[in-house]
Amino acid sequence: MTELAEIKCEACRAGTPTVTEEEIAGFRQQIPAWHIITRDNIDQLERTYTFRNFVDALAVTVKVGMLAEKEFHHPDIQTAWGKVTVTWWSHKIKGLHRNDFILAARTDRLYGEG
Repeated sequence: MTELAEIKCEACRAGTPTVTEEEIAGFRQQIPAWHIITRDNIDQLERTYTFRNFVDALAVTVKVGMLAEKEFHHPDIQTAWGKVTVTWWSHKIKGLHRNDFILAARTDRLYGEG
Protein backbone atom coordinates (compact mmCIF):
# COMPACT_ATOMS: atom_id res chain seq x y z
CA MET A 1 0.00 0.00 0.00
CA THR A 2 1.25 3.49 -0.85
CA GLU A 3 2.14 5.54 2.18
CA LEU A 4 -0.84 7.78 2.97
CA ALA A 5 1.24 10.89 3.57
CA GLU A 6 2.59 10.62 0.01
CA ILE A 7 -0.80 10.39 -1.76
CA LYS A 8 -2.03 13.54 -3.50
CA CYS A 9 -5.30 14.96 -2.21
CA GLU A 10 -8.12 15.27 -4.73
CA ALA A 11 -10.92 17.79 -4.96
CA CYS A 12 -13.93 16.77 -2.88
CA ARG A 13 -17.29 18.07 -4.03
CA ALA A 14 -20.76 17.82 -2.56
CA GLY A 15 -22.15 14.42 -3.49
CA THR A 16 -18.77 12.68 -3.44
CA PRO A 17 -19.18 9.38 -1.56
CA THR A 18 -17.64 8.95 1.87
CA VAL A 19 -14.99 6.27 2.34
CA THR A 20 -16.12 2.67 2.69
CA GLU A 21 -15.55 0.51 5.76
CA GLU A 22 -12.99 -1.46 3.74
CA GLU A 23 -11.08 1.72 2.84
CA ILE A 24 -11.19 2.87 6.46
CA ALA A 25 -9.72 -0.43 7.63
CA GLY A 26 -6.83 -0.10 5.20
CA PHE A 27 -6.12 3.55 5.98
CA ARG A 28 -6.26 3.10 9.76
CA GLN A 29 -3.34 0.69 9.62
CA GLN A 30 -1.16 3.69 8.79
CA ILE A 31 -2.67 6.06 11.36
CA PRO A 32 -3.46 3.82 14.35
CA ALA A 33 -3.42 6.64 16.92
CA TRP A 34 -6.37 8.38 15.25
CA HIS A 35 -9.93 7.68 16.38
CA ILE A 36 -13.15 7.91 14.45
CA ILE A 37 -15.68 9.88 16.44
CA THR A 38 -19.20 10.94 15.52
CA ARG A 39 -20.40 14.48 16.21
CA ASP A 40 -23.74 15.74 14.95
CA ASN A 41 -24.11 12.47 12.99
CA ILE A 42 -20.86 13.17 11.11
CA ASP A 43 -17.90 10.77 11.28
CA GLN A 44 -14.63 12.57 11.97
CA LEU A 45 -10.98 11.60 12.53
CA GLU A 46 -9.48 12.91 15.75
CA ARG A 47 -6.18 12.72 17.58
CA THR A 48 -4.67 14.56 20.53
CA TYR A 49 -0.92 15.21 20.52
CA THR A 50 1.01 15.98 23.69
CA PHE A 51 3.85 18.46 24.18
CA ARG A 52 6.19 19.65 26.91
CA ASN A 53 4.77 23.16 26.88
CA PHE A 54 2.44 25.65 25.20
CA VAL A 55 5.08 27.00 22.79
CA ASP A 56 5.68 23.56 21.25
CA ALA A 57 1.93 22.95 20.99
CA LEU A 58 1.44 26.30 19.31
CA ALA A 59 4.25 25.64 16.82
CA VAL A 60 2.61 22.42 15.63
CA THR A 61 -0.77 24.18 15.51
CA VAL A 62 0.69 26.70 13.07
CA LYS A 63 2.25 23.92 10.96
CA VAL A 64 -1.09 22.09 10.75
CA GLY A 65 -2.79 25.35 9.83
CA MET A 66 -0.30 25.94 7.01
CA LEU A 67 -0.80 22.37 5.76
CA ALA A 68 -4.56 22.94 5.78
CA GLU A 69 -4.25 26.16 3.79
CA LYS A 70 -1.97 24.49 1.24
CA GLU A 71 -4.51 21.72 0.66
CA PHE A 72 -7.63 23.94 0.96
CA HIS A 73 -8.94 21.49 3.56
CA HIS A 74 -9.41 22.78 7.08
CA PRO A 75 -9.59 20.80 10.32
CA ASP A 76 -10.80 21.77 13.74
CA ILE A 77 -7.69 22.49 15.84
CA GLN A 78 -7.84 22.97 19.59
CA THR A 79 -4.64 24.17 21.25
CA ALA A 80 -4.07 24.10 25.01
CA TRP A 81 -1.08 23.98 27.30
CA GLY A 82 0.77 20.78 26.44
CA LYS A 83 -1.68 19.44 23.89
CA VAL A 84 -3.25 19.93 20.48
CA THR A 85 -6.36 18.11 19.30
CA VAL A 86 -6.82 17.90 15.53
CA THR A 87 -10.09 16.79 13.93
CA TRP A 88 -10.32 16.13 10.18
CA TRP A 89 -13.51 15.57 8.19
CA SER A 90 -14.88 16.71 4.86
CA HIS A 91 -17.47 19.41 5.39
CA LYS A 92 -18.92 19.22 1.87
CA ILE A 93 -19.84 15.53 2.18
CA LYS A 94 -20.49 15.60 5.93
CA GLY A 95 -18.22 12.65 6.59
CA LEU A 96 -14.86 11.10 5.89
CA HIS A 97 -13.07 11.24 2.56
CA ARG A 98 -9.70 9.77 1.60
CA ASN A 99 -8.24 13.29 1.96
CA ASP A 100 -8.97 13.23 5.69
CA PHE A 101 -6.82 10.13 6.14
CA ILE A 102 -4.05 11.58 3.95
CA LEU A 103 -3.99 14.77 6.01
CA ALA A 104 -4.10 12.83 9.27
CA ALA A 105 -0.96 10.99 8.12
CA ARG A 106 0.68 14.29 7.17
CA THR A 107 -0.27 15.73 10.56
CA ASP A 108 1.47 12.76 12.22
CA ARG A 109 4.53 13.52 10.12
CA LEU A 110 4.51 17.17 11.27
CA TYR A 111 4.26 16.05 14.89
CA GLY A 112 7.18 13.68 14.40
CA GLU A 113 9.28 16.52 13.01
CA GLY A 114 8.78 18.38 16.28
